[in-house]
Amino acid sequence: MTGIGGGVELGAQAARSRALAVLRVRSRALAVALLPAAVAVILLAGGSTGHLVGGGWDAARWAVSVLALLVLAATAAVALVVARARPAVTPTVAVAEESAPDLYRMVRDLADRLDVPAPSAIALTPDCDSWLEDRTHPAHGPPPARDHDDLSDPVGPARRRSAAAPVLVIGSPFLWWMRVGELRAVLAPVVAGTGPAAHPDIAAARRFIRGLDAAVAATSTDGRGPLARAARGGIGGVSRLLLRGCRVHAAEMERGVAAAAAERAQAVDYGLRIVAQEQVGLAYAGWDRLLTRVALPAWRMGRWPSRLDVGVVAALTELSRRDRLAEGFASRLGERPACDLLEEPGLMDEAVSLLAARLFHGGPAETGPDWAPVGWEEYPEEVVDRAWRTDAARLHRVLDTLGVRRAAEDAAPGTDGPTLSRVLDHLTTTPAEAPVPARDPAADADPDATPGTAHHATPDPDATPGTAHHATPGIGTATPDDQATSDPQAATASDPQAATTPDPQAATAPAAPGNADHSDDGNGTEDDDDDLAGTTPRGAALAAGLSAQLAREEARTQALASGTAPPPPGTTTGPAATGTALWDDRALPLLPLQPPRTGREILTAHITAMVCCAAMDTAGATPGLDWLDGPTLLVDGARRADLALHVRSLVETGDPAPLRAWLSDLGVRPEKPVRLV
Repeated sequence: MTGIGGGVELGAQAARSRALAVLRVRSRALAVALLPAAVAVILLAGGSTGHLVGGGWDAARWAVSVLALLVLAATAAVALVVARARPAVTPTVAVAEESAPDLYRMVRDLADRLDVPAPSAIALTPDCDSWLEDRTHPAHGPPPARDHDDLSDPVGPARRRSAAAPVLVIGSPFLWWMRVGELRAVLAPVVAGTGPAAHPDIAAARRFIRGLDAAVAATSTDGRGPLARAARGGIGGVSRLLLRGCRVHAAEMERGVAAAAAERAQAVDYGLRIVAQEQVGLAYAGWDRLLTRVALPAWRMGRWPSRLDVGVVAALTELSRRDRLAEGFASRLGERPACDLLEEPGLMDEAVSLLAARLFHGGPAETGPDWAPVGWEEYPEEVVDRAWRTDAARLHRVLDTLGVRRAAEDAAPGTDGPTLSRVLDHLTTTPAEAPVPARDPAADADPDATPGTAHHATPDPDATPGTAHHATPGIGTATPDDQATSDPQAATASDPQAATTPDPQAATAPAAPGNADHSDDGNGTEDDDDDLAGTTPRGAALAAGLSAQLAREEARTQALASGTAPPPPGTTTGPAATGTALWDDRALPLLPLQPPRTGREILTAHITAMVCCAAMDTAGATPGLDWLDGPTLLVDGARRADLALHVRSLVETGDPAPLRAWLSDLGVRPEKPVRLV
């Protein structure tokens, strides 16, 4: 095994020098902490020998001794917190050697070729990246025992913490998309990093930095009393001060380690690694598209796709076909995929898929009636069809809240159900109406604003506590159709004052458009109004109602999932309370996929869902899955991707003519009721 010395790898030498600089920061901090004790020892020794006598020296001895004791106590407290604080660990799926012997064999052969220690274990993460992670902290448990020579510990458990190699974390999309040779080439510079990591100075510097970072996180929570808060604040302040002193040296140390690993890995599959890096970027693009377009709709419906890694292969294959790269990719797909290195790739894919749902959406850790796996073959019926009909049902509930009649006065009998015509007629803009103008600060300040301006609604009793809801422009204004109708609910909506009064049975105070999963941050109202600028008043009112309904449904779902009201901040629940989890899952999702949806996006999605329901129930269309775009409408087995343009025209201008022509071309009958959930 080759060490770091010898002057062969300049990056390793630079990393070691920076590691020593980090350790010098630690030594200086310890020296400063011991300085009062050293002065106290000198004063006490001088008094005992008769050299430093007198009242002044006696007072100095007492003062310095007390100060030394206090400083030593504070130093011990900081050292104890830094040593015992649990460093952050990336959520991963552990891969036992029994479940992937070929993968372990490949990694060990690669380590032998690089002349570095083999990783102590392998784990998978739902991300397109690979790295080494130190999990030798006592809170993470002892490293698994291995029979390989590189993992033996001849000096006993006393040095196991510093001698154990880090864990190799591999992005799961790499295993399913890459070939075995490509994966080995991509992992070569990562595995080469175990060489610098084994050096005592670099390992000690990394442990010190991780301990400081964990101490800062541990002291960031509120204490139970003023003394606890003061102690946490002091320890956290010292830890932050030390981190600032180590920041530059730590960054340069990691750069040196990366440079040393890259230099060492140049002798292994260098040409193939250049080609494999292209697959890394392609895998990242396909994985991001699959999560945001395909997996996210399923997660919102309480279903989690159990074969995400298989799906990314299908998505990238479809991408290569559309980009006319099928011939080049077909040749590489004939080689052995890296997932064959796993004994049971299906079970591993399922575990990674569940972890991805938890990280990116915040789903439960276990399956249940409201959180069940779904296969790709059931995705159109279990996710697409249910999602469209659920959105359509929500759309009609909001229309009922706004007092919109279910059928026209001259409608045929039996057509009073939920129809697409009801939506189109309500959103149709008459010549007397105009789209909502852009925000005018002067108009906002005018106390004599006309009914077209925004009215502040009474807080919704069903809304999430602490979330302020505001009506958007047009909510308090009755439309001409509403004024002409004789329906009692419509009469209520025609009164601006009645429209701003909450009904115990039906919510009439919609929230500002935005993501239904996020509360208003204080600046969201202006952004939402700007987003709806240029739309019709009816569209703005409907978008606000849908946003409020989504917020209430999300609040009820979270309350049912927890069984009680949401716990106050700082309360520990679930696995984190028992101390068995290696990572804190109280703030899920840790990595949200998308920014909050705007009111226009929510309205467009619901209208699209209603159109698709009408097409399925009256024209024989079927729900489908597009690997790159997610849920799609299939007509005679062919995808219709031109619906979004016509729906956007209706939302922005209130003109239903393009959409009605599209419906007529497909034979869709908007006056027929549709089936909802």
